[in-house]
Amino acid sequence: MYVLIIGGGKVGARLAALLLGGGTRVKVIEARHGELPSLERDLPLDAVLRGNGTDPVVLETAGIRQANVVAAVTGTDEVNLVAAGLARFEFGVPRVIARVNDPKNAWMFTPKMGVDVALNQADLLAHLIAEEMSLGEMMTLLKLRKGEYSLVEEKVHPQSAAAGRAIRELPLPAESVVTAVIRKGILLIPRGDLVLQPADEILALVHSSGAEKLAAILGPGESQKGRET
Repeated sequence: MYVLIIGGGKVGARLAALLLGGGTRVKVIEARHGELPSLERDLPLDAVLRGNGTDPVVLETAGIRQANVVAAVTGTDEVNLVAAGLARFEFGVPRVIARVNDPKNAWMFTPKMGVDVALNQADLLAHLIAEEMSLGEMMTLLKLRKGEYSLVEEKVHPQSAAAGRAIRELPLPAESVVTAVIRKGILLIPRGDLVLQPADEILALVHSSGAEKLAAILGPGESQKGRET
């Protein structure tokens, strides 16, 4: 896979390092002279290209026609949107991801503008903080499908509806699944007849609409209600 990253600031540099560490071919385009020394120090020289990510000539030089993914992650929404549009409509890149800096501009980052996935940092962070406040001990590990689904982790509370019950007996939300159970450091396959014990660590995939219900089942406070369901 070849990924072209437009913007070599903190987000772009970190993304490039992660991808390179996983064996992905990467090229970072950065126009600001002040960012180039650190990029060239931290990344292979052939992974950095000085230039404007909205210039078709620069994009051609970077090999955009061979790119599987373009990630426009500069600190300027206008640049990210223009770069995304060029990647999709001028060069036919299969997958285009763009960073949204100002949540007020999020409405423009749509497939019609060439964006497959818009990453609204401020909005995602705000929602994540609010979610962590509302879900008590449940920890969100990963957001999937634009935040619709989450991979979460929570320990079974001794007074929860789940303690002492088999997984198949739990009134889990419709769009959720237990993916793993960790008991005293040992990973258990979450088959239906597995009886959960207090302090078991539960990994689950859940839709946003069912996250609070799942937290209530695994946490304290609704043990009696859960057993009557």
